[in-house]
Amino acid sequence: MTELAPAATGSRRPWTEVAAPVRAAVEQFLGAPVIEAVSQSGGFSPGVAARLRLADGRRVFVKAVDWHTNKHSAPMHRAESIVSKGLSTVAPVPELLASFDQDGWVLLLFADVEGTQPEIPWRAEELDRVLAALAELAEVLTPAPVRVPDTQVKYERIFSGWRRLAANPDDRLDPWALRNLDRLAALESGWPAAAAGNTLLHGDLRADNLLLTADRVVLVDWPHACRGAAWIDLLGLLPSVRMQGGPEPEPLFRAHPVAAQADPDAVNAVLAGLAGYFTHGALQPAPPGLPTLRAFQGAQGVTAVEWLRGRLGWP
Repeated sequence: MTELAPAATGSRRPWTEVAAPVRAAVEQFLGAPVIEAVSQSGGFSPGVAARLRLADGRRVFVKAVDWHTNKHSAPMHRAESIVSKGLSTVAPVPELLASFDQDGWVLLLFADVEGTQPEIPWRAEELDRVLAALAELAEVLTPAPVRVPDTQVKYERIFSGWRRLAANPDDRLDPWALRNLDRLAALESGWPAAAAGNTLLHGDLRADNLLLTADRVVLVDWPHACRGAAWIDLLGLLPSVRMQGGPEPEPLFRAHPVAAQADPDAVNAVLAGLAGYFTHGALQPAPPGLPTLRAFQGAQGVTAVEWLRGRLGWP
């Protein structure tokens, strides 16, 4: 069994650090003061992520980031706002109640979801629920009901890990990857055409972006939404499932409805892009506020490379 990876956690900021005028605007919109804010640890955002309890007993969920100190997360929050507005009536996603972009802060306010993240190590029955939800979601989101970037545009820069490593090899790579760097780089270069499709994809599926309620699976955190082949979300999820104690990816992928018509060469090219992204990313310095990100990427890279190696059969 693959060793479990570090938890997906960022350095959360408390609700009280949000600019006072923004907090006041939130309370005015909600019509009640916030009397409790409980930070949520899952996920890699370095900003605020908290469940708020109001004086009248209602609960809401808030995400916020100070764009002066985190210029990468602010555009992601804005992108998530656009996607969430378009999806809340067609897909199992939290309802976006409001968004605020003022005083240096970008803040999203969602209806609170009474649910829990999948248990880690993965339990078979919970994984079955998630896999069934992905099949249903692919039907609902094809054709894409919201205008989002194509996968080729969204991941053009980051799905180039093997090509970067081939240009500048790193002796920390495992021997198989080092032996096959040029072949991996060539395979990776074909991923844009292989990823083409008309399904709206989440783009970053992991256990910490899933909530299991009594009757449904809710997908949260949509800043990476893009349009592509219906099987890409499944392919992106399975390496993290494996690294967090779940089954090997290949049998799950082959048995899943969204992969039934997937061209094997296309799958290999996109999987190469994903594996290269994780492998290259894990070798970079840790970004501010995300202390476990590189180790988490490294663990996903190990499982993605193992999966790719098994599919390719290269020595």
